[in-house]
Amino acid sequence: MTYTKIKAIFPILFFFLALLFSPNFSLNAQAEEEKLDIGGYIMDHITDDYGWHITTYNDHHISIPLPIMLFDGGEFVVFSSSKFHHGHQAYKGYALGFTEETDGTIVKLGGNYADYTGELNYEEACPPIDHVCKYDVSITKNVCALLISIMLLCWIFLSVAKKYKEGPLKAPKGLQSYLEPLILFVRDEVVVPSIGEDKYQKYFPYLLTLFFFILVNNLMGLVPFFPGGANFTGNITVTAVLAIITFFITNISGNKHYWKDIFNSPGVPWWLKFPIPLMPIVEFIGVFTKPFVLMIRLFANITAGHIIVLGFLSLIFIFGAMSPAVGYAVSPISIFFYIFMGLLELLVAFIQAYVFTLLSAIYIGMATEEPHHEEKLATEELKTEN
Repeated sequence: MTYTKIKAIFPILFFFLALLFSPNFSLNAQAEEEKLDIGGYIMDHITDDYGWHITTYNDHHISIPLPIMLFDGGEFVVFSSSKFHHGHQAYKGYALGFTEETDGTIVKLGGNYADYTGELNYEEACPPIDHVCKYDVSITKNVCALLISIMLLCWIFLSVAKKYKEGPLKAPKGLQSYLEPLILFVRDEVVVPSIGEDKYQKYFPYLLTLFFFILVNNLMGLVPFFPGGANFTGNITVTAVLAIITFFITNISGNKHYWKDIFNSPGVPWWLKFPIPLMPIVEFIGVFTKPFVLMIRLFANITAGHIIVLGFLSLIFIFGAMSPAVGYAVSPISIFFYIFMGLLELLVAFIQAYVFTLLSAIYIGMATEEPHHEEKLATEELKTEN
């Protein structure tokens, strides 16, 4: 592509990005009077929500309402999140948490507000809170993103599996040709070297599912419009569940040799084992720190990427609030770094899926590893001598 063509495309790209993101901010006279809350905007993006916010146009929030489902007081309560009107209304005594302790939860109001439906003005009168609804099984933004990714993964792999059934020896076509190199890469470069050719088939379905589940949700999180944009793999509860599954598979599959190495590590001086079992304690703690590292690594990398990308884009509006001319001057630089970080995040999406799967495979391989051939020979020789 020539330099002239690049110059012609850049204004179009700039206009598209400005049109796409400008509804989320307002640089009119009213916005200049109010404080520009960039931090609040970024936090709203990376955290979970009871509705799927699309954009804001002329102070009107455009969002997809999601179902609120609660078990409260022995009753199953269901209603739309639109009843809350973005936290400004109560519905039948229920409201979004409006204090620092109840932020991000649904609360049941007390007193005269127990069955209240209508506007809430927290500046004039803060309603009393009876209790926080603990049994909340609502379809939140992240849950909705999970359901969408599951349907997408099922459609992709059922289609590919159908192609393999039709002709296992035929050359791959279409979507199959794109996925087969990734499947073979996970099998030949990740699972087999970590677990071994004789045992890998037992764990390959889980590790392959883990890789594509993380990858698809990472990629969907980079799409700035519905059904993408949810910070699903940047939610620590999601990464915790994935790490816990790996933890249980690893330790349930652990053989005698694995547990022996934890409580009686070979090659370690005896004074580190007795009278104070220092190394056994360290090794036992390591059983729990490994999945903890998996959880934090994925959560931190994906969340940090979202924050940095939105931070670069927000520079336009931060400087624009100071002076429109400065905002326009900073726009090309901000958009350049936004595109650069977006491409970098695309690479990180693949790397994090790869790293999480690789470490899970290594942990499983360590748990199922048999004693080395030399150790077996030494044991047999010792038995012969005795």
